[in-house]
Amino acid sequence: MSIGNAPEGTIRAALRYPAFRRLLAGLAVSQIGDWLYNLALVALVYERTHSPLWAGITTAARVVPMVALGPLGGVIADRFDRRRVMVACDLIRLALMGVLALAALTRPPVMIFPLIAALATAAGAPFLPSASAVTPRLVPDADLPGANAARSAVTGLGIIVGPALGGVLLLLGTPVLAFMLNALTFAVSALATASIPASKAFRPGGCGRRPAGMLRDIADGAAALRAHPQAVRLVGADIVCSLVYGMQTVLLILVAHRAGLGLHGYGYLFAGIGAGGLLGTALASRAARCPHPRAVLLAALAAVGLPMLLLGWVQAAGVHWPVLAIAAAGVTGVGAILVEIMTETSLQRSLPPEVFGRAYGLALPASIAGIALGSLAAPVLISLLGGTGALVACGAAATGYGLLLAVPRGRPGPAPAESVLATVDA
Repeated sequence: MSIGNAPEGTIRAALRYPAFRRLLAGLAVSQIGDWLYNLALVALVYERTHSPLWAGITTAARVVPMVALGPLGGVIADRFDRRRVMVACDLIRLALMGVLALAALTRPPVMIFPLIAALATAAGAPFLPSASAVTPRLVPDADLPGANAARSAVTGLGIIVGPALGGVLLLLGTPVLAFMLNALTFAVSALATASIPASKAFRPGGCGRRPAGMLRDIADGAAALRAHPQAVRLVGADIVCSLVYGMQTVLLILVAHRAGLGLHGYGYLFAGIGAGGLLGTALASRAARCPHPRAVLLAALAAVGLPMLLLGWVQAAGVHWPVLAIAAAGVTGVGAILVEIMTETSLQRSLPPEVFGRAYGLALPASIAGIALGSLAAPVLISLLGGTGALVACGAAATGYGLLLAVPRGRPGPAPAESVLATVDA
Protein backbone atom coordinates (compact mmCIF):
# COMPACT_ATOMS: atom_id res chain seq x y z
CA MET A 1 0.00 0.00 0.00
CA SER A 2 1.43 3.39 -1.01
CA ILE A 3 1.26 6.57 1.04
CA GLY A 4 -1.13 8.05 -1.51
CA ASN A 5 -3.94 5.57 -0.82
CA ALA A 6 -3.30 4.92 2.88
CA PRO A 7 -6.42 4.84 5.11
CA GLU A 8 -7.30 8.04 6.93
CA GLY A 9 -5.89 8.46 10.41
CA THR A 10 -2.84 6.25 9.86
CA ILE A 11 0.81 7.20 10.05
CA ARG A 12 1.11 6.55 6.31
CA ALA A 13 -1.72 8.95 5.60
CA ALA A 14 -0.10 11.69 7.71
CA LEU A 15 3.14 11.26 5.76
CA ARG A 16 1.38 12.41 2.58
CA TYR A 17 1.96 16.03 3.56
CA PRO A 18 5.48 17.37 2.79
CA ALA A 19 5.44 20.04 5.50
CA PHE A 20 4.62 17.47 8.18
CA ARG A 21 7.27 15.09 6.83
CA ARG A 22 9.91 17.78 7.26
CA LEU A 23 8.74 18.59 10.78
CA LEU A 24 8.75 14.88 11.66
CA ALA A 25 12.22 14.34 10.18
CA GLY A 26 13.63 17.09 12.36
CA LEU A 27 11.90 15.68 15.43
CA ALA A 28 13.19 12.17 14.74
CA VAL A 29 16.82 13.22 14.39
CA SER A 30 16.62 15.47 17.44
CA GLN A 31 15.01 12.76 19.60
CA ILE A 32 17.79 10.29 18.80
CA GLY A 33 20.38 12.92 19.67
CA ASP A 34 18.68 13.78 22.96
CA TRP A 35 18.67 10.20 24.22
CA LEU A 36 22.21 9.66 22.95
CA TYR A 37 23.45 12.78 24.77
CA ASN A 38 21.64 11.92 28.01
CA LEU A 39 23.49 8.62 28.29
CA ALA A 40 26.86 10.23 27.55
CA LEU A 41 26.23 13.10 29.99
CA VAL A 42 25.34 10.87 32.94
CA ALA A 43 28.28 8.55 32.15
CA LEU A 44 30.68 11.52 32.05
CA VAL A 45 29.48 12.93 35.37
CA TYR A 46 29.63 9.54 37.07
CA GLU A 47 33.10 8.88 35.68
CA ARG A 48 34.39 12.15 37.11
CA THR A 49 32.64 11.96 40.50
CA HIS A 50 31.94 8.24 41.09
CA SER A 51 28.83 9.56 42.81
CA PRO A 52 25.30 8.23 42.17
CA LEU A 53 24.05 11.48 43.73
CA TRP A 54 25.70 13.61 41.04
CA ALA A 55 24.37 11.23 38.38
CA GLY A 56 20.88 11.71 39.80
CA ILE A 57 21.30 15.48 39.96
CA THR A 58 22.36 15.50 36.31
CA THR A 59 19.29 13.50 35.26
CA ALA A 60 17.02 15.76 37.32
CA ALA A 61 18.60 18.82 35.69
CA ARG A 62 17.21 17.64 32.35
CA VAL A 63 13.67 17.21 33.72
CA VAL A 64 13.02 19.94 36.29
CA PRO A 65 13.36 22.92 33.88
CA MET A 66 10.66 21.46 31.62
CA VAL A 67 8.30 21.12 34.58
CA ALA A 68 9.09 24.61 35.88
CA LEU A 69 9.27 26.45 32.54
CA GLY A 70 6.72 24.50 30.50
CA PRO A 71 4.00 27.11 31.10
CA LEU A 72 6.38 29.86 29.94
CA GLY A 73 7.18 27.80 26.83
CA GLY A 74 3.45 27.60 26.09
CA VAL A 75 3.12 31.38 26.40
CA ILE A 76 5.98 31.89 23.93
CA ALA A 77 4.36 29.42 21.51
CA ASP A 78 1.16 31.49 21.60
CA ARG A 79 2.86 34.87 21.19
CA PHE A 80 5.35 34.40 18.35
CA ASP A 81 5.66 32.74 14.96
CA ARG A 82 6.07 29.08 15.86
CA ARG A 83 8.41 28.25 12.99
CA ARG A 84 10.86 30.88 14.19
CA VAL A 85 10.43 29.75 17.78
CA MET A 86 11.31 26.13 16.94
CA VAL A 87 14.33 27.14 14.85
CA ALA A 88 15.55 29.43 17.65
CA CYS A 89 15.16 26.64 20.21
CA ASP A 90 17.27 24.33 18.04
CA LEU A 91 19.99 26.90 17.43
CA ILE A 92 20.33 27.78 21.11
CA ARG A 93 20.57 24.11 22.04
CA LEU A 94 23.11 23.56 19.26
CA ALA A 95 25.31 26.25 20.81
CA LEU A 96 24.92 24.78 24.30
CA MET A 97 25.95 21.34 23.05
CA GLY A 98 29.09 22.95 21.64
CA VAL A 99 29.80 24.49 25.06
CA LEU A 100 29.20 21.10 26.68
CA ALA A 101 31.65 19.43 24.30
CA LEU A 102 34.29 22.04 25.14
CA ALA A 103 33.67 21.53 28.86
CA ALA A 104 34.10 17.78 28.41
CA LEU A 105 37.56 18.39 26.92
CA THR A 106 38.63 20.26 30.08
CA ARG A 107 38.05 19.68 33.77
CA PRO A 108 35.68 22.42 35.01
CA PRO A 109 33.74 22.04 38.29
CA VAL A 110 31.34 19.13 37.86
CA MET A 111 28.31 21.34 38.51
CA ILE A 112 28.91 22.91 35.07
CA PHE A 113 27.56 19.80 33.36
CA PRO A 114 24.09 19.66 34.98
CA LEU A 115 23.91 23.45 34.65
CA ILE A 116 24.43 23.28 30.87
CA ALA A 117 21.94 20.39 30.68
CA ALA A 118 19.37 22.49 32.56
CA LEU A 119 19.92 25.45 30.23
CA ALA A 120 19.47 23.20 27.18
CA THR A 121 16.18 21.86 28.55
CA ALA A 122 15.01 25.38 29.36
CA ALA A 123 15.89 26.55 25.84
CA GLY A 124 13.71 23.77 24.41
CA ALA A 125 10.65 24.52 26.59
CA PRO A 126 8.71 26.32 23.79
CA PHE A 127 9.55 23.67 21.17
CA LEU A 128 7.04 20.91 21.97
CA PRO A 129 4.06 23.26 22.57
CA SER A 130 4.88 24.89 19.20
CA ALA A 131 5.22 21.56 17.39
CA SER A 132 1.97 20.24 18.87
CA ALA A 133 0.10 23.46 18.01
CA VAL A 134 1.40 23.38 14.42
CA THR A 135 0.63 19.71 13.73
CA PRO A 136 -3.15 20.09 13.26
CA ARG A 137 -2.44 22.89 10.75
CA LEU A 138 -0.09 20.78 8.64
CA VAL A 139 -2.42 17.77 8.28
CA PRO A 140 -6.22 17.59 7.93
CA ASP A 141 -8.27 16.63 10.97
CA ALA A 142 -8.96 13.11 9.70
CA ASP A 143 -5.23 12.33 9.65
CA LEU A 144 -4.42 14.00 12.97
CA PRO A 145 -4.33 10.71 14.97
CA GLY A 146 -1.80 9.33 12.48
CA ALA A 147 0.33 12.47 12.75
CA ASN A 148 0.41 12.26 16.55
CA ALA A 149 1.15 8.54 16.34
CA ALA A 150 4.07 9.33 14.04
CA ARG A 151 5.43 11.85 16.53
CA SER A 152 5.12 9.30 19.34
CA ALA A 153 6.81 6.69 17.13
CA VAL A 154 9.89 8.84 16.57
CA THR A 155 10.11 9.35 20.35
CA GLY A 156 10.03 5.59 20.84
CA LEU A 157 12.62 5.17 18.13
CA GLY A 158 14.83 7.72 19.86
CA ILE A 159 14.57 5.82 23.16
CA ILE A 160 15.78 2.65 21.42
CA VAL A 161 18.34 3.99 18.94
CA GLY A 162 19.75 6.92 20.96
CA PRO A 163 21.13 4.98 23.96
CA ALA A 164 22.41 2.21 21.68
CA LEU A 165 24.35 4.71 19.57
CA GLY A 166 25.50 6.52 22.70
CA GLY A 167 26.87 3.25 24.08
CA VAL A 168 28.86 2.69 20.89
CA LEU A 169 30.33 6.20 21.08
CA LEU A 170 31.28 5.70 24.74
CA LEU A 171 33.13 2.55 23.73
CA LEU A 172 35.28 4.81 21.59
CA GLY A 173 36.43 6.44 24.79
CA THR A 174 34.96 9.94 24.87
CA PRO A 175 31.52 11.54 25.35
CA VAL A 176 32.61 14.55 23.31
CA LEU A 177 31.55 12.79 20.10
CA ALA A 178 28.09 12.25 21.56
CA PHE A 179 27.73 15.94 22.44
CA MET A 180 28.91 17.04 19.00
CA LEU A 181 26.57 14.58 17.30
CA ASN A 182 23.67 15.92 19.36
CA ALA A 183 24.64 19.44 18.24
CA LEU A 184 24.49 18.20 14.66
CA THR A 185 21.00 16.79 15.22
CA PHE A 186 19.80 20.22 16.34
CA ALA A 187 21.29 21.72 13.18
CA VAL A 188 19.40 19.16 11.07
CA SER A 189 16.18 19.83 12.99
CA ALA A 190 16.55 23.59 12.50
CA LEU A 191 17.17 23.16 8.78
CA ALA A 192 14.20 20.81 8.41
CA THR A 193 11.86 23.24 10.16
CA ALA A 194 13.25 26.28 8.32
CA SER A 195 12.72 24.47 5.01
CA ILE A 196 8.96 24.39 5.58
CA PRO A 197 7.48 27.34 3.67
CA ALA A 198 6.36 30.15 5.96
CA SER A 199 2.57 30.23 6.18
CA LYS A 200 -0.30 31.03 8.50
CA ALA A 201 0.06 27.51 9.89
CA PHE A 202 2.86 28.84 12.08
CA ARG A 203 1.11 31.99 13.22
CA PRO A 204 -0.41 31.75 16.69
CA GLY A 205 -4.19 32.09 16.66
CA GLY A 206 -4.05 35.11 18.95
CA CYS A 207 -1.24 36.93 17.14
CA GLY A 208 -3.43 39.97 16.67
CA ARG A 209 -4.23 40.32 20.34
CA ARG A 210 -2.50 42.67 22.70
CA PRO A 211 -0.11 40.60 24.85
CA ALA A 212 -1.22 40.32 28.45
CA GLY A 213 1.09 39.78 31.40
CA MET A 214 2.87 36.45 31.68
CA LEU A 215 0.80 35.29 34.65
CA ARG A 216 -2.39 36.32 32.90
CA ASP A 217 -1.43 34.31 29.83
CA ILE A 218 -0.76 31.23 31.96
CA ALA A 219 -4.09 31.76 33.75
CA ASP A 220 -5.83 31.88 30.35
CA GLY A 221 -4.31 28.50 29.49
CA ALA A 222 -5.56 27.03 32.76
CA ALA A 223 -9.01 28.51 32.12
CA ALA A 224 -9.10 26.90 28.67
CA LEU A 225 -8.43 23.51 30.22
CA ARG A 226 -11.04 24.04 32.94
CA ALA A 227 -13.59 24.93 30.28
CA HIS A 228 -13.23 21.39 28.91
CA PRO A 229 -13.66 19.00 31.87
CA GLN A 230 -13.30 16.01 29.56
CA ALA A 231 -9.90 17.30 28.48
CA VAL A 232 -8.85 17.58 32.12
CA ARG A 233 -9.83 13.96 32.69
CA LEU A 234 -7.82 12.85 29.68
CA VAL A 235 -4.82 14.86 30.84
CA GLY A 236 -5.33 13.13 34.17
CA ALA A 237 -5.10 9.76 32.43
CA ASP A 238 -1.83 10.80 30.82
CA ILE A 239 -0.46 11.95 34.19
CA VAL A 240 -1.42 8.61 35.75
CA CYS A 241 0.47 6.77 32.99
CA SER A 242 3.50 8.98 33.64
CA LEU A 243 3.20 8.26 37.36
CA VAL A 244 3.26 4.52 36.60
CA TYR A 245 6.30 4.95 34.35
CA GLY A 246 8.13 6.84 37.09
CA MET A 247 7.37 4.04 39.55
CA GLN A 248 8.52 1.47 36.99
CA THR A 249 11.99 3.07 36.91
CA VAL A 250 12.41 1.77 40.48
CA LEU A 251 10.05 -1.21 40.73
CA LEU A 252 11.29 -3.00 37.63
CA ILE A 253 14.69 -3.45 39.27
CA LEU A 254 12.94 -5.72 41.79
CA VAL A 255 11.03 -7.49 39.03
CA ALA A 256 14.21 -8.11 37.04
CA HIS A 257 15.86 -9.83 40.00
CA ARG A 258 12.80 -11.88 40.99
CA ALA A 259 12.10 -12.97 37.39
CA GLY A 260 15.63 -14.34 37.09
CA LEU A 261 16.81 -11.67 34.65
CA GLY A 262 19.47 -10.16 36.88
CA LEU A 263 20.33 -6.47 36.97
CA HIS A 264 21.02 -6.38 33.22
CA GLY A 265 17.45 -7.58 32.74
CA TYR A 266 16.28 -4.16 33.95
CA GLY A 267 17.27 -2.88 30.52
CA TYR A 268 15.36 -5.70 28.83
CA LEU A 269 12.18 -4.72 30.68
CA PHE A 270 12.46 -1.11 29.53
CA ALA A 271 13.24 -2.27 26.01
CA GLY A 272 9.94 -4.15 26.26
CA ILE A 273 8.19 -0.93 27.25
CA GLY A 274 9.77 0.85 24.29
CA ALA A 275 8.77 -1.91 21.87
CA GLY A 276 5.24 -1.84 23.27
CA GLY A 277 5.13 1.90 22.70
CA LEU A 278 6.03 1.41 19.04
CA LEU A 279 3.28 -1.20 18.73
CA GLY A 280 0.87 1.25 20.36
CA THR A 281 1.59 3.86 17.69
CA ALA A 282 0.70 1.28 15.03
CA LEU A 283 -2.61 0.61 16.79
CA ALA A 284 -3.45 4.29 17.27
CA SER A 285 -5.16 4.74 13.90
CA ARG A 286 -7.42 1.75 14.53
CA ALA A 287 -8.23 3.08 17.97
CA ALA A 288 -9.14 6.45 16.44
CA ARG A 289 -11.60 4.75 14.08
CA CYS A 290 -13.26 2.76 16.86
CA PRO A 291 -16.92 3.79 17.33
CA HIS A 292 -16.49 3.54 21.11
CA PRO A 293 -13.44 5.69 21.99
CA ARG A 294 -14.37 5.72 25.66
CA ALA A 295 -13.98 1.95 25.75
CA VAL A 296 -10.61 2.27 24.02
CA LEU A 297 -9.42 4.72 26.67
CA LEU A 298 -10.53 2.42 29.48
CA ALA A 299 -8.86 -0.56 27.78
CA ALA A 300 -5.63 1.43 27.40
CA LEU A 301 -5.61 2.30 31.10
CA ALA A 302 -6.28 -1.36 31.93
CA ALA A 303 -3.32 -2.29 29.72
CA VAL A 304 -1.15 -0.03 31.86
CA GLY A 305 -2.45 -1.20 35.23
CA LEU A 306 -3.28 -4.90 34.97
CA PRO A 307 0.22 -6.05 33.89
CA MET A 308 1.66 -4.32 36.96
CA LEU A 309 -0.78 -6.30 39.11
CA LEU A 310 0.43 -9.42 37.31
CA LEU A 311 4.04 -8.49 38.02
CA GLY A 312 3.04 -8.09 41.68
CA TRP A 313 1.92 -11.71 41.62
CA VAL A 314 5.21 -12.71 39.97
CA GLN A 315 7.03 -10.87 42.75
CA ALA A 316 4.98 -12.56 45.48
CA ALA A 317 5.15 -16.06 44.00
CA GLY A 318 8.83 -15.91 43.13
CA VAL A 319 8.07 -17.15 39.63
CA HIS A 320 11.07 -17.13 37.28
CA TRP A 321 9.27 -16.25 34.05
CA PRO A 322 11.47 -13.65 32.37
CA VAL A 323 9.54 -13.74 29.10
CA LEU A 324 6.29 -13.10 30.97
CA ALA A 325 7.83 -10.15 32.81
CA ILE A 326 9.14 -8.58 29.59
CA ALA A 327 5.81 -9.15 27.82
CA ALA A 328 3.89 -7.60 30.73
CA ALA A 329 6.16 -4.55 30.64
CA GLY A 330 5.58 -4.31 26.89
CA VAL A 331 1.79 -4.28 27.35
CA THR A 332 2.11 -1.28 29.68
CA GLY A 333 4.00 0.50 26.90
CA VAL A 334 1.14 -0.16 24.46
CA GLY A 335 -1.47 1.24 26.84
CA ALA A 336 0.55 4.29 27.85
CA ILE A 337 1.28 5.40 24.29
CA LEU A 338 -2.38 4.99 23.30
CA VAL A 339 -3.43 7.22 26.20
CA GLU A 340 -0.79 9.78 25.19
CA ILE A 341 -1.89 9.88 21.54
CA MET A 342 -5.60 10.05 22.40
CA THR A 343 -4.99 12.86 24.87
CA GLU A 344 -2.86 14.89 22.47
CA THR A 345 -5.31 14.49 19.59
CA SER A 346 -8.26 15.45 21.75
CA LEU A 347 -6.53 18.56 23.09
CA GLN A 348 -5.67 19.66 19.55
CA ARG A 349 -9.26 19.20 18.42
CA SER A 350 -11.04 20.75 21.36
CA LEU A 351 -8.95 23.66 22.62
CA PRO A 352 -9.15 27.08 20.89
CA PRO A 353 -6.09 27.57 18.63
CA GLU A 354 -5.31 30.98 20.11
CA VAL A 355 -4.77 29.52 23.60
CA PHE A 356 -3.57 26.01 22.73
CA GLY A 357 0.12 26.64 23.42
CA ARG A 358 -0.57 27.97 26.91
CA ALA A 359 -2.90 25.08 27.78
CA TYR A 360 -0.45 22.52 26.39
CA GLY A 361 2.33 24.27 28.28
CA LEU A 362 0.50 23.31 31.47
CA ALA A 363 -0.54 19.78 30.48
CA LEU A 364 2.92 18.63 29.30
CA PRO A 365 4.85 19.66 32.45
CA ALA A 366 2.14 18.06 34.59
CA SER A 367 2.70 14.79 32.74
CA ILE A 368 6.49 15.03 33.14
CA ALA A 369 6.06 15.85 36.83
CA GLY A 370 4.13 12.59 37.13
CA ILE A 371 7.31 10.71 36.18
CA ALA A 372 9.32 12.48 38.87
CA LEU A 373 6.59 11.95 41.47
CA GLY A 374 6.33 8.25 40.61
CA SER A 375 10.08 7.72 40.90
CA LEU A 376 10.03 9.35 44.36
CA ALA A 377 6.89 7.52 45.53
CA ALA A 378 8.12 4.04 44.60
CA PRO A 379 10.86 3.78 47.27
CA VAL A 380 8.39 5.02 49.90
CA LEU A 381 5.82 2.42 48.87
CA ILE A 382 8.46 -0.31 48.92
CA SER A 383 9.42 0.62 52.49
CA LEU A 384 5.76 0.70 53.58
CA LEU A 385 4.23 -2.16 51.57
CA GLY A 386 7.15 -4.23 50.32
CA GLY A 387 7.94 -4.91 46.68
CA THR A 388 4.73 -6.83 46.01
CA GLY A 389 2.53 -4.21 47.66
CA ALA A 390 4.26 -1.42 45.74
CA LEU A 391 3.67 -3.19 42.42
CA VAL A 392 0.00 -3.72 43.32
CA ALA A 393 -0.36 -0.05 44.28
CA CYS A 394 1.24 0.94 40.98
CA GLY A 395 -1.17 -1.18 38.95
CA ALA A 396 -4.13 -0.03 41.05
CA ALA A 397 -3.36 3.62 40.22
CA ALA A 398 -4.04 3.10 36.50
CA THR A 399 -6.88 0.60 36.80
CA GLY A 400 -8.51 2.67 39.53
CA TYR A 401 -8.43 5.82 37.41
CA GLY A 402 -9.94 3.85 34.54
CA LEU A 403 -12.76 2.68 36.81
CA LEU A 404 -13.28 6.28 37.91
CA LEU A 405 -13.69 7.33 34.26
CA ALA A 406 -16.14 4.47 33.76
CA VAL A 407 -18.58 6.04 36.23
CA PRO A 408 -21.24 7.96 34.22
CA ARG A 409 -21.02 11.72 34.73
CA GLY A 410 -24.08 12.91 32.86
CA ARG A 411 -24.08 14.66 29.53
CA PRO A 412 -20.72 16.01 28.33
CA GLY A 413 -20.21 19.61 27.36
CA PRO A 414 -20.02 20.65 23.72
CA ALA A 415 -17.05 19.27 21.79
CA PRO A 416 -16.27 18.37 18.20
CA ALA A 417 -18.13 15.27 17.09
CA GLU A 418 -15.01 13.51 15.93
CA SER A 419 -13.12 14.10 19.19
CA VAL A 420 -12.51 11.42 21.75
CA LEU A 421 -13.62 14.02 24.28
CA ALA A 422 -17.13 13.99 22.89
CA THR A 423 -17.70 10.45 24.10
CA VAL A 424 -15.38 9.93 27.06
CA ASP A 425 -18.12 10.82 29.51
CA ALA A 426 -21.14 9.81 27.43
